[in-house]
Amino acid sequence: MIRIAAVGDVHLDQDVLGRFRPALEELPDCADVLLLAGDLTRHGTESEARCVAQEFGDLGVPVVTVLGNHDHQCDQVPRVVKVLEDAGITVLEGTGIVLEFPAGRLGVAGVKGFGGGFAGRCASDFGEPEMKAFVRTTNESADALGEALRGLDCDLLVALTHYSPVPDTLAGEPLEIYPFLGSYQLGQAIDSAPTALALHGHAHAGTERGTTPGGVRVRNVAHPVIKQAYSIFHLGDHLVG
Repeated sequence: MIRIAAVGDVHLDQDVLGRFRPALEELPDCADVLLLAGDLTRHGTESEARCVAQEFGDLGVPVVTVLGNHDHQCDQVPRVVKVLEDAGITVLEGTGIVLEFPAGRLGVAGVKGFGGGFAGRCASDFGEPEMKAFVRTTNESADALGEALRGLDCDLLVALTHYSPVPDTLAGEPLEIYPFLGSYQLGQAIDSAPTALALHGHAHAGTERGTTPGGVRVRNVAHPVIKQAYSIFHLGDHLVG
């Protein structure tokens, strides 16, 4: 059994630095790895990234993350990524990592993702260049996730995104903004591999549990949803959590 801790949408800056650390110090006793589902910062500045590095660095377990839309706001992504990686945090974007544990090899593939909507109510690659570019971004992100998932040689496989792959975990959000919270293409990518669990954030007013059309269990780990420093999932023959 591999123990996965996960949280997203912590939106750290200097004002909230230290909020999560007491619970994070207990991670080695209850989890093998911590996965962060994006929106680590408020506005995506290098100084906020240093807050994230201080809060989530040197925890005694591997930390793997994707970025969120907030982390892109100030167009400082390369600097944000460098600060995080210098603190030992692995940042995924269309890439994956395999972690070795006594219980087996855990593969994590991650991508920020993008909007677009879900079957029957989604944007299409038709019309204005701006709309085509929007949908192209969605498709490229999902394709990168699928390739990363299928390329990992591991015993258990997890997909990590910021945007949601299913509408289930958006329940509670206004229907009008579903297309800006996720896309069905991410769900298709997750279903294209033997994924055991998909984790995402972004939907602060959403619902915790969902399932892809292919039966993969999806969990929304946005901090405003789980209302704790992290959730724990025990991944093996079946999912607990």
